Amino acid sequence: MADAFSSSSENVIQRVVEVTVKTSTPVEKLDELYQIKETCDFIREHQFKKVALQFPDELLVDSVAIAEEIERNSGAKSYILGDTSYGSCCVDEVAAEHVGADFIVHYGSACLSPSKRLPLKYIFERRPVDVEKCASSFRELYPDTQSHIIVLYDVNYVHAIDDLLTVLSPEYPNLVASELVVEGEQCYSHGRVKKRLSEEDSSNVIRQLGRQISLKSGSSITDYNMFYVGQEGATLRNFMMTWNRCSFCSFDPVTMKGRAESVSINRALMKRYYAIERAKDARVVGILVGTLGVADYLTIIEQLKETIRRAGKKSYMFAMGKLNVPKLANFLEIDIFVLIACPENSLLDSSEFYKPVVTPFEMEVACNKKREWSEEYVTDFRCLLPGGGSHVPLADQQQGEEEDDGTDVSLITGALRSHNLLNSEPVESAYGSSVVLRNQTMTVANTNSAASFLAGRSWRGLEPKLGETPVVKAVEGRRGIAIAYEEEGTAS
Repeated sequence: MADAFSSSSENVIQRVVEVTVKTSTPVEKLDELYQIKETCDFIREHQFKKVALQFPDELLVDSVAIAEEIERNSGAKSYILGDTSYGSCCVDEVAAEHVGADFIVHYGSACLSPSKRLPLKYIFERRPVDVEKCASSFRELYPDTQSHIIVLYDVNYVHAIDDLLTVLSPEYPNLVASELVVEGEQCYSHGRVKKRLSEEDSSNVIRQLGRQISLKSGSSITDYNMFYVGQEGATLRNFMMTWNRCSFCSFDPVTMKGRAESVSINRALMKRYYAIERAKDARVVGILVGTLGVADYLTIIEQLKETIRRAGKKSYMFAMGKLNVPKLANFLEIDIFVLIACPENSLLDSSEFYKPVVTPFEMEVACNKKREWSEEYVTDFRCLLPGGGSHVPLADQQQGEEEDDGTDVSLITGALRSHNLLNSEPVESAYGSSVVLRNQTMTVANTNSAASFLAGRSWRGLEPKLGETPVVKAVEGRRGIAIAYEEEGTAS
């Protein structure tokens, strides 16, 4: 019995977890891959004193060597940022401000969402691409040389796009390549990147998702096919949802194979529409703050709060870092969550979550009567703000715009549901619910708050018992693991 008990604990301690570890880059190749000399020149030119170096998990193995080289050649103090609170594709300005940094260098994949607090430089990972095989796959996928095609790509392959165009442009006169572009004063690396948005020829230029696409005069985005260079993932999914009326093909530089994307966009959109119907049925909405760095995230939160309030729903805001199933399962009173995040992180697969997680666009479709579900799909919440290309204002109640009496049928439950229940301030009832009146119809509705839901729970968390727990000196705790603490000895 003792041997079995001891053996079990040793097996737990010695268990090996298999993880993929990237080997460190040789010192002689660091400058080529991470643009160290160019970065140091930029730091000295602007006289930055504290530099924050943000790395994704897969590049942390090179972070110490890079930081040492930058300190040695620039004279600035460097701080390594890893394990960001949200997606590593976004710039972690909050962590940089904690160390008092006056400049950020972001390494690896990036969603190119604008951020405005600190000067920024992107260093993309130069992942290898076989240009000849990519071009060969392109010709197989598009045998008609007169096809109108837009080349999209993951930011880590931007260094190879000019070479690809040199090979293909003579054969394909209607080939157009996107350019990486973000608002603000940021400085970028690796060629086809613009420092700021240009205003020339803006009449037929598409600017979305950190890309700028110059279309031919008289054409629209739906006239083009899309060719994507990169691996399957959030970036490609984001493009396909945004331009869902275009056909997509892709080339994976790792497997060196091209393919026509067979994922049914219509089926994916129907799944999102189902989430919208769930949002229409919801009474209590949780607003999840999934970014602290993307510009205008506070503005979209306030707009969502007002939109949700106008629809007769209650909203609560949550800031909890990276999301997972156990975190959201703590809030059973929430009927649906809406995630404020960058475009690449907003399309969260919520199939494992107990409650759906929708995007700001989907919540607006559910709550704003003036916005209708159409072929347009918006993943960038900044497009929903005033001045954005997809902004739809709420109905102006004070000017007496026509109000829908707001009764329709839920496509999920089959029950009747009402809209615009909170046109007046709620009056708390004796039972913890809010009784409100809707327009002149004097319809009465009960909207339970999260507080009343919590009051009805049989377990409400740990009780503080202030003043009842005696104060004692700190003592040494147990050592070992739960099944074999050291002071317990061995079983006989």
